[in-house]
Amino acid sequence: MNAPRDAKEIARLWFEKVWNQRDNALARELMAPDAVGHLEGGQEIVGPEAFLGFQASFLEAVPDLRIGIVALVADEANVCTHWTAQGTHSGPGMGMIPSGMRVFFRGVTWLEVAEGRITSGRDFWNKEGLMQTMAGGPAPDEALA
Repeated sequence: MNAPRDAKEIARLWFEKVWNQRDNALARELMAPDAVGHLEGGQEIVGPEAFLGFQASFLEAVPDLRIGIVALVADEANVCTHWTAQGTHSGPGMGMIPSGMRVFFRGVTWLEVAEGRITSGRDFWNKEGLMQTMAGGPAPDEALA
């Protein structure tokens, strides 16, 4: 029998395979059935199917989304991932008309892991800034200049 994956491996797989390669089967494997996701903006989702619905809407809006891992910090039960994301707002997902704008944003995701599966996750990123950029406004970094 294989040993359960450690927290860092789970985080790497989450971003590299689930997000970048759109591996839905792996998302179901990595998430506990009752895993709770606390998303930016106060949204909460429970379980892999709810996550996959959220991800599908996000990817409909930004179909070429790519996420890069900047750094990982972990212990046995937690992993904190600093990441960057970029793509083009070319689809109608998230209830917005496609703007054709290139988007770049960064954030942090904190995952809690038990027995080789994600049991809880929290995302911290500037969702309002991303939505403003997708609506054709200045990117958050441009607004500060």
